[in-house]
Amino acid sequence: MPVASPDSVQGSIAVPAQNEGENSVADVEEDEDEGVAEATADENFEVSSSPLLKGKTGIEAIDTLPVNEWDIPTKRNSLKYAMLFSLLPGGGQYYTEHYVRGGFLTGIEGLLIYDVFFNRGYQRDRLLDRARPFQDSVLYFTSKLMNAPRDSVEFYHSKRLEFLDRVRAQSDKKMEQEDVRKAEVAWLIGVHLYGMFDTFGIWYNNNHRSTEYRDMKTALLWALLPGGGQIFNRDFGKAGLVYMGLLGAAASVSTSQNMVNYYLDRKHLIEKENPTSQEYDRIKERVTYYRKNRNTYIWGGVLIYLYSIADAAVDALLSDFDSPLHMALLPNLDGGAQAVMSLDF
Repeated sequence: MPVASPDSVQGSIAVPAQNEGENSVADVEEDEDEGVAEATADENFEVSSSPLLKGKTGIEAIDTLPVNEWDIPTKRNSLKYAMLFSLLPGGGQYYTEHYVRGGFLTGIEGLLIYDVFFNRGYQRDRLLDRARPFQDSVLYFTSKLMNAPRDSVEFYHSKRLEFLDRVRAQSDKKMEQEDVRKAEVAWLIGVHLYGMFDTFGIWYNNNHRSTEYRDMKTALLWALLPGGGQIFNRDFGKAGLVYMGLLGAAASVSTSQNMVNYYLDRKHLIEKENPTSQEYDRIKERVTYYRKNRNTYIWGGVLIYLYSIADAAVDALLSDFDSPLHMALLPNLDGGAQAVMSLDF
């Protein structure tokens, strides 16, 4: 039998002849490997199509999905430094690398600080400067009225009332601006309080994020305290929003009621002097305006409180919603797909 040269066997593989019905060792090993692969595939399919563990589907791509969508993970995990930086407008958000949220807080607080401590003070000084000549005129005609002859009393009295009305008009504007300034101070404190709560919430979710189910009834009981339901659900940023809204609404109710009392005093005074004047009608309109404002803020505070209760219940109900088992679409060997869905009450 001739022997093939090395050149003639390049690029070819010699396969030994076998008798029919005989299996080589390689064929046996190949059949065993195929059997193991089929068994492994069946086991994997059973795990993936029939998940038994709560919160797991058996599909690694789904089970390893991140759950931190709002509070992005950060390497800055120092609670001490986070809360120290939160004393500055937006500082806690900058420290925890949430720059957009920090920018919003810095902008809002900056505008409120400018309006409260600079713009309102400037407007108040302008009103005082405008009222000073009218005050001098009132004093001048009052002195004239004390020593005027009878035929001039009516003239001096009318001039005195004219300038007195102008002084009162400037005083009304000053009181209204002071009302706005006090409300803005309360909202400024509320926004800053929200920033501190939000900073703590970022730190907490970065270190202790959990998707475990929380009891809805317990959350409702906690929610009877303003912000308590949000704290129970570990939504500290939302708790800050609740406190900000309630504080701002309460301050606005108080300042609006002060303006109602102020204009009611003015109304009673004008009723004694001249109840048919245009000033009397204007004062009545201002009383009605601030009463409406007061009632609006009262209803706003009530709605914020009711919202906090509903939000606490919903968040508790969906506390483990990140679990893929709440809605998982899985393949089926018989064709089509099967849906697995669960909801805890």
